[in-house]
Amino acid sequence: MIPSHAAPAPDAVLRLQDIAVAHATELLARYGLQLHLVEDGAPIPGSYWGEPEAGIVGSNVHARGDTPVHSLLHEACHLIVLPEDRRQAVHTDATDSVAEEDAVCLLQALLGDALPGVGRDRIFSDMDAWGYTFRLGSARAYFEHDAELAWAWLQARGLVDGLRRLLLPAPGA
Repeated sequence: MIPSHAAPAPDAVLRLQDIAVAHATELLARYGLQLHLVEDGAPIPGSYWGEPEAGIVGSNVHARGDTPVHSLLHEACHLIVLPEDRRQAVHTDATDSVAEEDAVCLLQALLGDALPGVGRDRIFSDMDAWGYTFRLGSARAYFEHDAELAWAWLQARGLVDGLRRLLLPAPGA
């Protein structure tokens, strides 16, 4: 599940500027994360792949208007899966293992469903357009047919239930 470095055309993926930023801010806040908007054209702190990809530093997710929504969710998911005490040490790269990376790819699609006007189908499409690679050829195929270990990983951490539904924290929890 590694994105390629060749970004698609700007209109090929959903960008943060295309959705209600307040919804993304509220979703991240449910997990104890803060979304920080970066000025257009400015460097994004903690961006592993470079602009316009989202960046992470501690419990903070940094993004510009041109940041792809799937990138924002993916990086946020790396923080979501970490215990609070480990989040604070994160700067740029939070991946602890292949198992975590696999689980994060599932979780970002589930979070897409929690954002009005986004949904998992758009996240799958954008992951494929961006260049994520999966054995079965697409993000959807991975999610539906090739991710048993990742589902178990998320369930063991209380992020999904036995029916593979997102266990979303209550607002203000």
